[in-house]
Parts: sequence; structure tokens; C-alpha cells
Amino acid sequence: MLRLRLYQRYVMRETLAAVFLVLLAFLALFSFFDLINELRKIDENYGLRFVILSVALNLPGLIYELIPIAALIGSLHALSTLARHSEITVLRASGLATRDLLLTLFRVAGLLAVLTFVVGEALVPFSERIGNELRARAISGAVAQQGFASGLWVKDGRSFINIRSVTPDSALRQLRIYKFDSGNALESVTDAEEAHFDAAGAWVLSQVSRTTLAGDTVHVEHLPSLQWTSAVTPDLLKVLMVAPERMTLFGLVNYTRHLTENRQQTERYEIAIWKKLIYPLATFVMVALALPFGYSHNRVGGVSLKIFAGVMLGILFYALNGLFSNLGIINAWPPFASATAPSALFLLAAAAMLWWVERR
Repeated sequence: MLRLRLYQRYVMRETLAAVFLVLLAFLALFSFFDLINELRKIDENYGLRFVILSVALNLPGLIYELIPIAALIGSLHALSTLARHSEITVLRASGLATRDLLLTLFRVAGLLAVLTFVVGEALVPFSERIGNELRARAISGAVAQQGFASGLWVKDGRSFINIRSVTPDSALRQLRIYKFDSGNALESVTDAEEAHFDAAGAWVLSQVSRTTLAGDTVHVEHLPSLQWTSAVTPDLLKVLMVAPERMTLFGLVNYTRHLTENRQQTERYEIAIWKKLIYPLATFVMVALALPFGYSHNRVGGVSLKIFAGVMLGILFYALNGLFSNLGIINAWPPFASATAPSALFLLAAAAMLWWVERR
């Protein structure tokens, strides 16, 4: 392992300290907003304990989304502070090239990229799934579990429901209902190819095959349609289903393969796969974008102005990240282009600013 020079350790320490300080400030701010939003939902089922747990389970997702933005603002603050104290001027006068300083910042970006990927793969899917199941239980009393190869499982009273897949319009496909009697003996098994929620507040099952067990006799009947009333509703399904952006990379790849085999649209999940791979690398773009600000001398209010510029750039990056994903789905753009476009635009901006700084 190469030994870091004194200035490299110093710059990395100052930058990392600023990044994590900004990240903590953002987490406190957004958690407060989440708390206010969750407090409005309190009722006899969804109490204060659920509110606090829900806010806590949202933290990994916030960390994942905010690390690149915190990298931009934190790097910008650290470099602006170094410039204000003329430390960058001294380093450049000592022969430090822009390339060397950029590579030092890339070391910081590499650590943050690894942290982003680990949080996104290990913590976010787990906390999102637990949080969704917690909200589902509070909303309807139904106990749900997902993450199985067989799909989503929901316990509704004495019935266990297996849903193979859910379409974006909340229609159910390949549904199986296991109903048990008061003695915990299997009473019936109902299979349906599809289910749609009607205006009356019930599900309409189509292509139904129902097997009824009564003692030693088994009765099988086939029905074109059947009405089914359950605690499982479209609102509950929206709570239970994990967004593609919050799934693991392995889960996304497997589910995309499943959709392809069943000739279903995969654009949203392919974009999510590329975003999973590209998003952690956005930290490199952000520190490169912050570097030109460190070369400018500060006047009164200069640091504050740069921090404000960093916040605006961070908001713009976040907005573009979501915008290009949606545009890619709507216009059937290549998934790789949709996922990388925001980072590519910011990288071009950083390269142009660095070129301009070097030309001065």
C-alpha cells in the first residue's frame, strides 16, 4: 500500500470531516420532515412507536441518496476553507499540480463510493422491506413477507395468500389462497390466473380453480370468475412492494430475467440496474465538480455563496437523476443512457470548469 503524503492525509481528513458533517445535517433535516409527515398518520393502529421505527428505517435510504450530494457540498466547503486560509495557494506554489489534488480527492470519492454501494446493497433493501411490512401491518392488520422466489406472501385472518407478481396497475397474477378452519386444518385452496380490484371494494378473480377439502372428500371446481373480499388492497400492495431503486442488484437481475422470460416490459428494472452500478460513482463526479471552486480566492461571503451554489447543484443532480429515469421509461431510451445521463452532464461541467481554471 502506497504511503500517503502529509498534504494528502490532511486534505482527505478535512474533506471527509466536512462530507460527514454535511451528511449528518441533511439526515437530521430530512428525518425531521419524515417525522412530521408520519405524525399526521397516527391513529389507533399506527402509534408513536410505529412512527419512530418508520423514521429510523428510512435512514439507510436517505444515506444512500444523500452521500453524492454531501460529497459535493462537503468537498466544496473543505476546499473553500483551504482556499480562504491560502493553503491551496501554498500547495500550488510548492509545485502541486491540479491532477495530484484531483487524485487525492478521488481517494475520498472512492471511500464514499464503496460506502454508498454497501449501504445500497446491504442496508436499504432490508430496511425498506421491514418498513413496508411494518406499515402494512399497521394499515390493515395483515402480516406480509416478501423476498421469496415464489413471490409475496400475506396472512389475512385464517388465509395465507401467495401472489406471484403484481403489475404496475395493481392487478395480481398467479394468485393462490390457502384457507384454514378454526382447527387449523386446510379447508380450501383457490388458484386464479389474474385478479382485478373492482369499484365495490373486492377482487374479481379470473380463471379460477378451487379445491375444497371436507373430511375425506375433495371437491374441485373450475369457475370463469369469482369475487374475493380480503384485507389485501391496492393501497396495501403499494406499501408492500419495494421500489426497483431500493432492491438489491442481485434481486433486480433475477427479477428482470423473470420478466424477460414472461415477455413483460423490463425498462424500469434495467434502468434501476444501471443506476445501482453508476450512482456510487457519482461521488467522483461531485468532488471533481467541487475542485474548481477551491482555486478561487474568497471575499466576504464567498464561502457562503459557494455552499449555496453546491446546494443548488446537488438539488439539480437529484432532480435530473429522477427526471432522466422517468424519461427513459416513457421514451424507451437505452437504459444505460438514462442511468448515466445526469452524471455524464455533471462530469462534462466539471471538466469544462477545470479546463477554465487551468487556462487562467
